[in-house]
Amino acid sequence: MKRIIVFCGIVFMICFAAGERVSGGSRNINLTMEDAIPVMSQGVEKQELPPLKLYAKSAVLMDAASGRVLYSKNGDEQLPMASTTKIMTLILTLERADLDDTVTVSAYAASMPDVQLNIREGEQYRLKDLLYSLMLESHNDSAVAIAEHVGGSVEEFAAMMNQKAREIGCTNTWFITPNGLDATAEYTNAQGEKETRTHVTTAEDLARIMSYCIEKSSKKEEFLEITRTPSYTFADLSGKRSFGCTNHNAFLSMMDGALSGKTGFTSKAGYCYVGALKRDDRIYTVALLACGWPNHKTYKWSDTRQLMEFGLDYYTFHSLEEVKIPQEAFKAIPVENAQTEKIGDAAYAGVTIKKSDSEHVEGILLNAYEKITVRFEKAEQLEAPVEKGQQVGSLHYMVGEEEWRNLKLVTTEEIEKIDWKWSIRQVMNYWLL
Repeated sequence: MKRIIVFCGIVFMICFAAGERVSGGSRNINLTMEDAIPVMSQGVEKQELPPLKLYAKSAVLMDAASGRVLYSKNGDEQLPMASTTKIMTLILTLERADLDDTVTVSAYAASMPDVQLNIREGEQYRLKDLLYSLMLESHNDSAVAIAEHVGGSVEEFAAMMNQKAREIGCTNTWFITPNGLDATAEYTNAQGEKETRTHVTTAEDLARIMSYCIEKSSKKEEFLEITRTPSYTFADLSGKRSFGCTNHNAFLSMMDGALSGKTGFTSKAGYCYVGALKRDDRIYTVALLACGWPNHKTYKWSDTRQLMEFGLDYYTFHSLEEVKIPQEAFKAIPVENAQTEKIGDAAYAGVTIKKSDSEHVEGILLNAYEKITVRFEKAEQLEAPVEKGQQVGSLHYMVGEEEWRNLKLVTTEEIEKIDWKWSIRQVMNYWLL
């Protein structure tokens, strides 16, 4: 009888102690700055790179892999973008439609102004053939025929374009036409109010769209194949009319490593261009808006070359593996009301890194005056139960004050809460010893 009383007393004391630990102010993860460890490293002082003299009113040079802007001149200014619009028309069609589909030309599509393929109402074409017409010769009528086939109407296709732009991360772009002709239209906003919108983008958004097309889209290879083709011939499905298309993207033969691009011009937009280049492990995209008006058709080529050479001369690739993570990020975290007191001890699996972003980025392009630094936030303590894969902190990779990427710190094993069964096992172990 005495042993039973002692046994019950020990169990009660263990459970009471556990309760005291819970009531002692423990809390779950709280990723506020109050819980954050201060910045562990600092980058070198940023210095100025050589200035560029560009004709374009708005220009951006972007690291296509990371999406980081390397150079910007009025890069967030909304401007019309003319036929550079067609890179979105192409990638959306590649992702949404069967290229062997038959496209029947509407009267509206056939009515588009130059530049045009001169398709006629009622004619039928293979969708893939019209994509070459769209990109190599920049035919406006082909663009509308494609949009009507894929979206059901130009308006519905434009809605798909705008949705895709948001998914990519373009916040200052609004599409109205699939061909880039200047346009203004009235819409009803989320508040039910009428507002007038214009067909516009920014150099940053346009560079981001191109980066998506050549790097992240599931149809990037098809995109590159079409936009890099020097010439292409096809016929309508009746075989009565045949056509030839020639690629007018002079940049493809201007620089080693040129990948893709699209020109554009309207009287309102001026000359526009978006292009991409790859050298070794570096991929750049350039976007130019309002880069001169007639007779300055070549300005876009000199601006593109200057921006690409700037990127090649001053930016090099740096792998994520080069970045040193402070060891403090992996120190043990106390766990309240748990069957083990800490997570991170050598006897337990502890904390590991898990990617928090959906896309894989191996590194980033930096100039000689930049450095990646790591800031991290981490819970001071946890409360059981702790689940496997539970976030306990985060790592923030910074270039200056700009966050380039963030990763989660997560647990690799679960930690169970103290309960009666565990308490009894502890007592039995104590008793047997």
